[in-house]
Amino acid sequence: MEKGYIQVYTGNGKGKTTAAFGLCLRAVCAGKKVYIGQFVKGMEYSELNAAKILPNFEIEQFGRGCFIRNEPSLEDFEAARKGLEKCKKIISSGEYDVVVLDEINIAMFYKLISVDEVLELIKLKAEKTELILTGRYAPQEIIDAADLVTEMREIKHYYTKGVMARKGIES
Repeated sequence: MEKGYIQVYTGNGKGKTTAAFGLCLRAVCAGKKVYIGQFVKGMEYSELNAAKILPNFEIEQFGRGCFIRNEPSLEDFEAARKGLEKCKKIISSGEYDVVVLDEINIAMFYKLISVDEVLELIKLKAEKTELILTGRYAPQEIIDAADLVTEMREIKHYYTKGVMARKGIES
């Protein structure tokens, strides 16, 4: 790739992280190097096993668990800060063809990191690196900075019928 673009996957529908992982699978299969930094997430998800299976694929979590129903703790802020600093180095290095900042929009929504900090991070992007930002509530400033924005809209979800997250599908 000569030029990498900035993509945003947002909205209240299911599939933002899944879409990003699909793009990453395609990239790895094309011989590209991928890094995924997951913000807010700290629980065991099936996708964490991908690094054991796929070449040129790295994933790291910068969360402690799921605080979404509560207020974030000091440790949540520290984890997000650690992730932001690590991702700055990754994005500016030019070593990776694709970088995903999974749930970074949620991290901004909960003010774990600021919109201005993410805009500064975007400016550090190496020219050839494709950068994907996921999560609900993408701020307008991030949407404006992006080259491609996809909004996932929930029309119908089996969660409303009491179906919890299923291993290999949602977790």
